[in-house]
Amino acid sequence: MFLKVQLAWNVIIAAENLKPGSLMLQRAILIRLLSDFAAKKATKELGYFLAVTTLDKIGEGKVRQHTGDVLFPVVFNAVTFKMFKGEVLEGTVHKVLKHGVFMRIGPIENAYLSSSKMPGYEYVLGENPYFMNQKMPKIAKDVKVRVVVIGTKWMEAEREFQALVGLEGDYLGPISHSDI
Repeated sequence: MFLKVQLAWNVIIAAENLKPGSLMLQRAILIRLLSDFAAKKATKELGYFLAVTTLDKIGEGKVRQHTGDVLFPVVFNAVTFKMFKGEVLEGTVHKVLKHGVFMRIGPIENAYLSSSKMPGYEYVLGENPYFMNQKMPKIAKDVKVRVVVIGTKWMEAEREFQALVGLEGDYLGPISHSDI
């Protein structure tokens, strides 16, 4: 799910990057904010940081004692992406294993669809392995699949989420197929 959030962060501008003229200062603050935003990647509470939409307020700068850098409090709006249990999403298979497949769903690289959560599908071994069902298209690498989120796990060290997804529900399963 996409979330619109308002955040208050501190942006630090190095003393050597401070130039007279408010437009250049605003530009330096915005560039630093965007850089910090991209580096943060995600949080457990808000999910993945996708885009800064508006910079609403730049507070008064405070000079840091030891470095001479200036800290500016900023308020901005952003868009984030976070999966929720029960949510129906679409992803693309990027790895097929005997016991299931790994999918990319938006910024999430490791959504796992276990073979036990694919009712009626059987694993077919080969150079390009896939899962086959008599009534539905096969699930193979590069196939788009509609799934339901069973659960998510926040991995603090990697600053990313892992997800367990399934096909149990109406209108779930492959929505496109590759030429395998």
